[in-house]
Amino acid sequence: MTIINLTPHDITVETASGERITFSRSGQIARVEMETVVVPSPVDDIPAVVTRPRGIVGLPEPQPNTIYLVSGVVLSALEAMGADRVDVVAPDTGPESAIRDEAGRIIAVRRLRVPMTTLGVES
Repeated sequence: MTIINLTPHDITVETASGERITFSRSGQIARVEMETVVVPSPVDDIPAVVTRPRGIVGLPEPQPNTIYLVSGVVLSALEAMGADRVDVVAPDTGPESAIRDEAGRIIAVRRLRVPMTTLGVES
């Protein structure tokens, strides 16, 4: 299995057995293109907008035996757009998974997030 890191950062994952594996950034970055729509504001004299994902750039088409490691924002946008990409994962940076240094920076994660469609769950 090939794992291609499409984030701007090296990602380190601590396996269940305690081994740390680092996935170096590939140089290609998957990003979310956003659309902004002006909407009526709930606050007088302050404009309001809604932003929503319009598309993903930098995410290759599925390839056999290949997993794409993307940011949580990209994975969430794919889910919101209804994309059925079981070949895309993101680091789980939640409190139960993130391993932080003394300054609070994430240095590794213990889990990967997978798309909800992996479990047959609609987002």
